[in-house]
Amino acid sequence: MTMNDRRQLYSLDVMGNLLPAILCALLVGCASYKRALMPAPNLYTGTGAPVLFEDLPDGLKSTNADLFYVTDREPEIDEENKLTYGYGRSRSAAFGSAIVAFKPDMAWEDLERVSVERDRSTRLSLEMMSIEELGRFEDTPGPIVVVNGKAQRSPAYLESNQKAVLGFRNELKRRLALSPRNEIIMFVHGYNNDFNDAAFTLAELWHYMGRQFVPLLYTWPAGRGGPSGYIYDRESGEFTVHHLKNLISELSDIPEVETFHLIAHSRGTDVMTSAFRELTLVGRASQAEVPDEFRGSHIVLAAPDLDMDVVSQRIVAEDLGRETRNITIYTSQSDKAIGLAEKFFKSVSRLGTLGTDELTETVLSSVRNVDGISFIDLQETTSLKATHSYFHSDPAASSDLILTIRYDREPGAENGRPLKPVTTGFWQIEPGYPHVNNVDK
Repeated sequence: MTMNDRRQLYSLDVMGNLLPAILCALLVGCASYKRALMPAPNLYTGTGAPVLFEDLPDGLKSTNADLFYVTDREPEIDEENKLTYGYGRSRSAAFGSAIVAFKPDMAWEDLERVSVERDRSTRLSLEMMSIEELGRFEDTPGPIVVVNGKAQRSPAYLESNQKAVLGFRNELKRRLALSPRNEIIMFVHGYNNDFNDAAFTLAELWHYMGRQFVPLLYTWPAGRGGPSGYIYDRESGEFTVHHLKNLISELSDIPEVETFHLIAHSRGTDVMTSAFRELTLVGRASQAEVPDEFRGSHIVLAAPDLDMDVVSQRIVAEDLGRETRNITIYTSQSDKAIGLAEKFFKSVSRLGTLGTDELTETVLSSVRNVDGISFIDLQETTSLKATHSYFHSDPAASSDLILTIRYDREPGAENGRPLKPVTTGFWQIEPGYPHVNNVDK
């Protein structure tokens, strides 16, 4: 072996070790108790903008956001002797309340005004104030006992778990009674996000959705960090699917829930689509009717860290859009984190960087006529350079997300959602999007 060969092998070995660390840096969530509030979406700035908070009950006019959460992270006690959740995996899922404050302290009227300023007169940030666990489901899987020669779940286990289910339902119903809509907006975060960072993202999205929905955070055991962190989080994503599937199924069985909208980011898109796919296939096998909650729901995959070949088999071939007819996929060729994942995993292409200018006939033919799926490409020339979190950090992308979920607008200028059409099912977000005059107040 020549010296040059050794150098090349050394370079490959170094890159193999560095790539997970680079991915960690690019996809990392802010492991802190404080974060700057996202920029005001373009939708709410300028002449003719819709009202951010319309017909909002006084009880929701607060500088705090009370998030309902479900997690299978292991609970921990921080240095201030407060409850938090780490990256460890828990066989039992817990639910509770996370209070996120909008800082600095100010009157509601001032927060309302500053929230929609393009150039804010006051710097706004989010701060985690408290986390309170309200209940915990039993471990999965539960113990098996033999009764009359037949194996079954322990009656004591089932009874205890049912008490937790009842507590969860009662708390959710209480929150629905306070909400302008009997609908839920649920967020599933991505790789290397800690509990706080995921909560901050949902708090600001709920805020800019006009606080119209019950905010539900589903947070899974991600955030170990380090060179092996990406691998750990991928396995945690597989671990959590069962708990998320149970949660979605439970939400479908609560009569007070009109519908629930699901937003997943990065690796969270794999977690959510896996859970949704399993529920869908079980329902089809039993010839069960699709729950009404699914029919009106929106499923959003933001910056999906998914191999395109996997997507073609697990989403497109399975025709997952048939159940909701409202799946929106946000992509950006500027997303360097997804680009690195593409190289690291030797993908032909990854869904999160699929640009409309690189659509092959194979891709087009596989998704062109699939009901209910829209691909939205964020152009590099929008207001901010796209990062991996552009769905809430870019004012143009966040505007389209709000038009999709809060206003239930289908793509197209004629529907008040003026995306640039590319071909059937494919659209682009252009600079300055949207034209607010197309949105009814």
